[in-house]
Amino acid sequence: MKNQKKAYLFGLGAVACWSTVASAFKLSLGYFEPAQLLLVATISSLLLLLGLLARQGKLQLLGRTFKQNPGYYALLGLLNPALYYLVLFQAYDLLPAQQAQTLNYTWAITLTLLAVPFLGQTIRRQDWVAIALGYSGAMVIATRGDLLSLNFESPLGVTLALGSTLLWAGYWILNTRNQADPLVALTLSFMLGLPVVVTATAWLSDFALTAWQGWVGAIYVGLFEMGFAFVMWLLALRHAENTARISNLIFISPFASLLLLRLLVGEQIYPATLVGLMMIVTALLIQQWRPRGRFAKPSGAE
Repeated sequence: MKNQKKAYLFGLGAVACWSTVASAFKLSLGYFEPAQLLLVATISSLLLLLGLLARQGKLQLLGRTFKQNPGYYALLGLLNPALYYLVLFQAYDLLPAQQAQTLNYTWAITLTLLAVPFLGQTIRRQDWVAIALGYSGAMVIATRGDLLSLNFESPLGVTLALGSTLLWAGYWILNTRNQADPLVALTLSFMLGLPVVVTATAWLSDFALTAWQGWVGAIYVGLFEMGFAFVMWLLALRHAENTARISNLIFISPFASLLLLRLLVGEQIYPATLVGLMMIVTALLIQQWRPRGRFAKPSGAE
């Protein structure tokens, strides 16, 4: 049943979760290494997702859905949570959180580029403007505004943050062909990704998870970044009478996140970060814009 008020409440709940995770990532990485953080977060999220499926009486769908296309779900699990979060957490470990989270925010622009070869979509003129503006904003952030010197605080960190956008955009491109229940599909991804995460932890780090602060942060990330936020966003879209209005709530998240990074982590927010973020958000708004009124093309027009 459509209910715009409920849609806004669920949407704001999801945005609130996403706004806190950059701070949670950075604080947790002070106690756990990236692979360790991902291991605990993945297990926490998987337990939550299994609990939600049990409550909905959908646990039996896991085996049935997996058998329909096992290789496909194995690939989804490899991308998310395994590769995407390993790369993203490493970027957060190397960069100030404000840089990592804002650079990662360009994933929607990356998605536009990948949609051309993989989904057969075309790029409009306004998309090219958005791409140029968005990646220019990313360069402003990565160089702290000193574009001419191209002096990056951590070239590897910047590369990983931008590389995470390729993995995340690739994950959503694969999901465009998924007709299964979204919650079932996400649970399968985490089930199949967990062995990869365990292997990565053994290879890149160890299982000496002794700091309680790291456990608290990792469990929070698993429950709220990987779990509740996804469910609330699905509920928001399900109840929405106007999906575009709900989708625009996402633009609150990066600004709220910067405020929390200042208050909780103590990061000084660079002016270049704000300028670059405004450029990226403007680019995303340009991408979303559709002509209206007498100058708009009628539905079905070429």
